[in-house]
Amino acid sequence: MQDAISLQRLFTRNRSDDLAGTAGDARMGVDHQRMLSTLERNLDGMVFRCSIDAHWTMQYVSEGCRALTGYSGDALVGNREISYEAITHPEDRNTVREQIEAALSAGDRYRVEYRISHRDGGVRWVVERGTQVRDEHGQMVLEGFVQDITLQVAALQQQIETELRYHSIFDNSAIGIFQTSVDGHYLAANPALAKLYGYASPSELMTSLQDIGTHLYVDPKRRAEFKRRIREHGRVVAFESEVMRRDGQRIWIAENAHAVVAPDGSVLYYEGTVEDVSERRRVQAQLEYQANHDLLTGLPNRHLLDERLDHAIRIVRRHGGGVTVAFIDLDNFKLINDSLGHAAGDSLLVEVSQRLSHCLRDSDTVARYGGDEFVLILTDHGTDGETERILDRVLASIAEPLVVEEQELRVSCSIGAARYPADGDDLDTLMRHADAAMYLSKSRGKNQYSFFTGSLNTAATERLQLESSLRGALEREEFCVVLQPKVGADRRVTGFEALLRWTSEECGAVSPAKFIPIAEEIGLMPALTTFVLREACQQARTWPRTVGHASLHVAVNLSARLFQEQDIASLVRDTLQETGLDGRALELEITESMLVGDVAHTARVLADIKALGVGVAVDDFGTGYSSLAYLGRLPLDTLKIDRSFVNGCDRGGQALLIPRAVISLGHGLGMKVVAEGVENELELATLIGLGCDEFQGYLFARPMAADAVPAWLLRSQQPN
Repeated sequence: MQDAISLQRLFTRNRSDDLAGTAGDARMGVDHQRMLSTLERNLDGMVFRCSIDAHWTMQYVSEGCRALTGYSGDALVGNREISYEAITHPEDRNTVREQIEAALSAGDRYRVEYRISHRDGGVRWVVERGTQVRDEHGQMVLEGFVQDITLQVAALQQQIETELRYHSIFDNSAIGIFQTSVDGHYLAANPALAKLYGYASPSELMTSLQDIGTHLYVDPKRRAEFKRRIREHGRVVAFESEVMRRDGQRIWIAENAHAVVAPDGSVLYYEGTVEDVSERRRVQAQLEYQANHDLLTGLPNRHLLDERLDHAIRIVRRHGGGVTVAFIDLDNFKLINDSLGHAAGDSLLVEVSQRLSHCLRDSDTVARYGGDEFVLILTDHGTDGETERILDRVLASIAEPLVVEEQELRVSCSIGAARYPADGDDLDTLMRHADAAMYLSKSRGKNQYSFFTGSLNTAATERLQLESSLRGALEREEFCVVLQPKVGADRRVTGFEALLRWTSEECGAVSPAKFIPIAEEIGLMPALTTFVLREACQQARTWPRTVGHASLHVAVNLSARLFQEQDIASLVRDTLQETGLDGRALELEITESMLVGDVAHTARVLADIKALGVGVAVDDFGTGYSSLAYLGRLPLDTLKIDRSFVNGCDRGGQALLIPRAVISLGHGLGMKVVAEGVENELELATLIGLGCDEFQGYLFARPMAADAVPAWLLRSQQPN
């Protein structure tokens, strides 16, 4: 049947044209039959003629039928094995028929894409192109061509899916995505970017932000920098800028972007991503702040001092003047901290830092250097006395009373100052010189300031040498204990106070006024106090055997740190057992500043000491911190009037007020009162008249070595 059909009719629409063409081609010797057969065999698809019926009954199919459908031509032609309608995918049959019939009604050619069921069970996508013609018998038939487009459809589907995934990522990404023109407006933006900048939708963002450089970036120069970096490097990575949201809030963003270029190299647009890095920058700024500021007071710390000093020096180099570095140390802060506790000490430091800040100008800097030490950087623009006036304000402000844990305290500070450029041109040098000047202020009585002078280099060197020597002095057995007697109103000896002395191999005899403050600073005083306690108890144990004075007692000063941090009662108990001394022959002297703070803890410690038979005296009474409220609640035996209140009391008048008050208070509380530093007979007579119980001072004897005590006692004609 296939041979009976003229293939020429499959490619021609007008029979007369076919005859004319055939005649012409015959004259030229063209073999149309062979040409059409060759063309048919090489077509990638199936040439067909079919009836316009319910089965699309095939009258002719080309050799491409098998590759296309899996069936041979004999199986399809005349529906011998299967009809073409049957291999058309069930879901597409109605659509195919509707589209073909619509084209035929309009007299047009048709093109329709649909699926067919291949003989191997698979599904193929095909495109069918055809038209309606009359056959040799005058019947209307369809002639056309069916081509496999499965691969093209798959590729298109993949492209569609890729685009859908891209749009899904674009639309649903948590990161802002954009495309912007070179001149600075948005070509595309995703919802995340719109939300980041405070807009309801991407379209609103693109409509509102017409100039990114001026309407988005806080710094309008950032857009130019963005373009410059892309121009030079092809992209920007982690490009951070501060931008303005629609609601006026400022946030920090990081952009990663590149340029999309045309074949000629011109920039078409920029595209990239945006992230909100405000939180990271906040944390980064906080970490940087913590690294450069003191966490307790909020002041700059020592790490920031170099930068602040460099800034101040640059200013005075341009405008003239000088810079002063002032080193501030709070006087007796350790006593307050040890007695009241660290919480109270921290409150004090915070208050001091605020007072210092209020004393300074905007151009000055106050930093916490560590512990109770502060540093000021003061810029002097040439006004006479300007720096001195600021330091005077500082001294006055710190000396103002302050309340800590419902207690009124008074503190002072010692200040040392060094000037740039006269005393140094870097922080280390200026700080070293200011520190030396500060110690000069302390040696002069504290609560004052001193400026560095060349002679202080010698003093600073001496102090460093003392500190170095002091650290090994105990191991080298350079310390000794001397004893100063205490007497009653009848000048009979009642006991001795044990005092520490140091004779250094390098420095010779060193005054306690010099080495004890250093020992306190470097934490050596607990060990030294333990040494004095043991030595004093050993000496006192020998007195009854050598001179027959069984009633004599020995007094030992306790360090505040030892009292607060160690089990002092156990230490005393062990020492008494080791030396064999009766506890009633020992008295421990504490400063009144050690009484305040945790009163319950202090009472327990004192009760444990008293249980050993040991007496407790309050030394230097009247120079401490608001301890009067606690005297009646604590197990105390003795009050010692500080020598500053004893000297000159013989003059009468106001000089008698404090000695008289202390003696009256002590007796009212059932305590013994001892006057320190008695140096002349008039002072002694005055104090005896006030009722003072015991006395010690140069009037009776200077501190003496332990082996000198027996002979001195014999000379004093003490009764047996």
